[in-house]
Amino acid sequence: MTQDRTETIALWRHGLIAEAARPGLSPAERGRIVRLIAARPHEDPDGRPITVSRNTLDRWLRAYSKHGLNGLQRTVRSDTGAVRRHTELFELAGALRREHPARSAAQIADILAARSGVHISPRTIREHLQHMGLQRAALEGDTQTFGRYEAARPNERWIGDVLSGPYVPFPRVAGSRRAKLFLLVDDHSRLLVHGRWMTDENTRAGQDVLRAAIVRRGLPAQLYLDNGSPYIAAPLARTCAVLGIHLIHSKPYSPEGRGKQERLNRVIRERFLLEAEAAGITDFDHFNDWFQAWTEQVLNCRVHTETKQTPIERFLAGGAPKAVDPALLSEAFRWSALRVVTRTATVSLEGNRYQVDPALVGRRVELRYDPEDMATLTVHDQDRPAGVATPFVLGHHTHRAVPQAARTPAEPTGVDYLGLVLTRHEEQTEGSIAYRDLANLDQNQQEDNE
Repeated sequence: MTQDRTETIALWRHGLIAEAARPGLSPAERGRIVRLIAARPHEDPDGRPITVSRNTLDRWLRAYSKHGLNGLQRTVRSDTGAVRRHTELFELAGALRREHPARSAAQIADILAARSGVHISPRTIREHLQHMGLQRAALEGDTQTFGRYEAARPNERWIGDVLSGPYVPFPRVAGSRRAKLFLLVDDHSRLLVHGRWMTDENTRAGQDVLRAAIVRRGLPAQLYLDNGSPYIAAPLARTCAVLGIHLIHSKPYSPEGRGKQERLNRVIRERFLLEAEAAGITDFDHFNDWFQAWTEQVLNCRVHTETKQTPIERFLAGGAPKAVDPALLSEAFRWSALRVVTRTATVSLEGNRYQVDPALVGRRVELRYDPEDMATLTVHDQDRPAGVATPFVLGHHTHRAVPQAARTPAEPTGVDYLGLVLTRHEEQTEGSIAYRDLANLDQNQQEDNE
């Protein structure tokens, strides 16, 4: 590998981890950034799509912290010289794969070593076979049709997605915000279980739509989502664990099972958004009222071309879904954080400090809370209730990860308190002498006497 190539790779890696490598970040903040980087697709220095695992990013961060940019350079493999001297071996590797597509890279490496005495790692062979378009799946005739899977019954599987919409006036910021449609679709019936246009694309927005969907339509057995940031955070995983929902994330660049979702997105764009924008969208509330009415009166009531039934008829064919215990539902949508109780029997969360039972000093406890109400926390010690956390210093009433829950600034009252005080003062002193005037009068008299 040339020095230029090595430096290019190091610079690319640094660009990937630069945000997480910023000094002054807490471990929690750094971990959150790394998770977001790992969840996003990237392009490698050659422009190929790639994802980087959390472990790899952590390893690069440690290397950069210890050795700087040099720590991010790819080390030269011990077999590089042999590989370059025997480039014809890669052609043979391709021929071996074509001969029997089921041959693994490890098996091909063994065959090459036995024939030529040159040991090439399976990883190197696998990379070259990919560049040559000789992946096993392609050669074995993997002709899987995406989007053809169908759940056997209602609520067996829900598919979620986020659809970007138009900019909508938003008074809180004296401007507009791009609307994001969080929606859930029942895979069996094609019913749009619930959808809502949101101002923020974050975990809590996805949880709000999921909770409303469960209240309206019952509990799904599976929840199939992509790897977008609203869907990979720990709070959603906790929600599904508490409710017994099997959370499944689709593989990057693999659209299996999402064909029906994409078709629905196209219907929403062509049949709802087009009309809404033509009519003029004034605010988010109005926009969501329109969408709710259109969903229930049009979308869920039209005969589907594949099922030959309306989505609502197919969904209710087996009867109404079973309601979920409200207490369990409430617990499922709380967030959780682990903290060690200080010697003063306090814990900190999002800049707030709370008092807990002194018997918990030194113990690692779990705090469960509603991110939209940071004044109420319950404490759990080894999954057993251990009282409540009483606010000691409460600077933030909502979690910073839920900006849409921030309190709306109060409308100005127009009351000029100090102006009223001044008016009352002037009314009471009109025609009389104020104390300051007496002081000025005494001074003037002294000057006259002199």
